[in-house]
Amino acid sequence: MNVQITHLEEHRMRIAQLTPAAAVLFAACVAPTPGALRPGPDPVNARYINPGTLAALPGFTHAVKVGPTVYVSGEVALDSTGQLVGPGDLRAQAAQAFANLATVLRIAGVTPADVAKLTIYVVNAKPADLDVIRAAAPDFFPQRNSPAGTVVGVQTLPRDGLLIAVDATAVARAMILPREDRDRYRERP
Repeated sequence: MNVQITHLEEHRMRIAQLTPAAAVLFAACVAPTPGALRPGPDPVNARYINPGTLAALPGFTHAVKVGPTVYVSGEVALDSTGQLVGPGDLRAQAAQAFANLATVLRIAGVTPADVAKLTIYVVNAKPADLDVIRAAAPDFFPQRNSPAGTVVGVQTLPRDGLLIAVDATAVARAMILPREDRDRYRERP
């Protein structure tokens, strides 16, 4: 009886002949090191940022940092004691909300230049409101390389008297760029 063995069957027979210890060693040599394909910060572990110097709306974290990305909740016009700044004054409230945003970003290790996306919620928004908001927070609206952004008109915000809330997504570019490129992306002429 003449039995012909295919290449695949021959390969299976050789593997079956390996001892379990040899198979484990072989697998260890071939398997990639966990995390080897993802250099840099660990994107799985989240850091929750709640500065004690800023008043918070109940139920919200000021920011969450995952890897180089910082997600900031809607910052509003509350001072450090929780008092509303600038009742009825959009410019004053915008200045306070963006100051609070800048504080959260700094604590998270990023700057306004690292903001990739802004979402601005304005009670009873009018087209002219964007000019008022831009004037109140020039660091967030540079002439060149402004962040992506959306202005959303809303009927109300979580606390009476609030006229504006600003949330942001920032990427700590200094953590992911080669050193020679960092200054180029941080500067905004």
